[in-house]
Amino acid sequence: MSENQESLISHLIELRDRLLRAILAVLLVFLCLFPWAKDLYSLLARPLLLALPQGGQMIATDVVGVFLVPMKVALLVAFVIALPYVLYQAWAFVAPGLYVHEKRLVLPLVTASSVLFLVGMAFAYFVVFPVIFKFMASIAPEGVAWMTDIEKYLSFALTTFVAFGVTFEVPVVVIVLVRMGVVSVAKLREIRPYVIVGAFVVGAIFTPPDVLSQLMLAVPLCILYELGIIVAALLIKPVVLKSEGESNSVGS
Repeated sequence: MSENQESLISHLIELRDRLLRAILAVLLVFLCLFPWAKDLYSLLARPLLLALPQGGQMIATDVVGVFLVPMKVALLVAFVIALPYVLYQAWAFVAPGLYVHEKRLVLPLVTASSVLFLVGMAFAYFVVFPVIFKFMASIAPEGVAWMTDIEKYLSFALTTFVAFGVTFEVPVVVIVLVRMGVVSVAKLREIRPYVIVGAFVVGAIFTPPDVLSQLMLAVPLCILYELGIIVAALLIKPVVLKSEGESNSVGS
C-alpha cells in the first residue's frame, strides 16, 4: 500500500512540475509580447476595421477594457506560440505509461491536431471574418452607426476560432474512433447523411444568422469528415491485411 501511495505522490509531483513548466513557458512568451499587445489587438481587429464604413471605429464601454483586452489577446497569442512546448510536457508525462504502438500513434495525432486547429483559426481569420463583416456592413440600416465594443469583438473572435478549430479536428476524431474500434469505416459512410445535417445545425449555432456563414462552417466540416474516412480507410487496411497474414501463417 505504501508503494502505491509513493507512486501516486511521485506522479502528482511530476504532473505539478510539468504544469508549472508549461505555465511558465506561456508567461515567458507573454512577457516578450507585452510591449506589442496593442498591435496584436489591432491585427486581430483588422478584418472588422476594414469592413467598417469610412470613419468607422470600435468602442470600449469598460473603463479598463482598453488595457485588459489587448492583454488577453497577447496571452492568447503567447499560448499558441508556446503550444508545442505545452504539448511536449503533456506527452512527456503520459508517454511512460503507453505501449510502443500507442506512442507511434499518439505523437502524429497530437501534431496533426495542433496543426489542424491552427489551420481552422487561420481559415476563420482570413476567409470567414472578411465575408461576415462585409455582409453585416452591407445590411446595416441607413443612419445606423455600426460599431462594436472591443470586449464583445474579442468574445466573438474567440468563439469563432474555437468553432472552426474544433471543426478542423474532425479528421483526427474520425481516425481515432476507427483505430480504437469504436466505429467502422462502413458505418461512418452509412451515417454520412446524418453528419451532413448535423454540420448545418452546428453551423447555425456557432455562426452569425446568415446562410453564407453557416455554409462556410458546414461545408468544410463535411469535406473534413470525408477526408477523415479516406485516411482512416488507408490506415486500417494495412492492419487488417497484416492480421489476416498472421492468421494464415498460424493455420499453415
